[in-house]
Amino acid sequence: MRKIKAKKITLESFKEFGEFYSYLRPTGNNFGIFYPDTIKYPVSGNIPVAFSAMVNEKPEKYIVSAVEYHNYTCEIILPLDDDIIVHVAPCAKNIVPEKTEAFIVPKGTAVKINTGVWHKAPMPVHNDRVHMLIVLPERTYMNDINVVEYKEEDKIEITI
Repeated sequence: MRKIKAKKITLESFKEFGEFYSYLRPTGNNFGIFYPDTIKYPVSGNIPVAFSAMVNEKPEKYIVSAVEYHNYTCEIILPLDDDIIVHVAPCAKNIVPEKTEAFIVPKGTAVKINTGVWHKAPMPVHNDRVHMLIVLPERTYMNDINVVEYKEEDKIEITI
């Protein structure tokens, strides 16, 4: 099993995989107390954007044993009550575990994962569980999700 170290998320280090914005420390264009259009979420057709809750438990070890991607949409993840570890690998036809990177995302910071980027559910850093807001087009989890379970030799352990 390979090990990778989770690193602090920065604009430069994450740009291949998407973008992020801190909603607890907003910056940039504003109209007083309102900061508009901080992350743009493109959608097509008549499909509504859905806001979903996710609660994930802190594992004994941060092991990546499976990954997923979406063909037709990006995904937004907003950790509400803890920092999270997000693991991502570049868009590719087949799995690329050797290209996996892990990032520590501060609570209150929304992360947009680009279409086709390999990822899976984030994990809490400090607390026993983390509550997250997930933004996807309605029913993406049923009609645009491709999940691959890793073979033992492809599994990855993330360290902090």
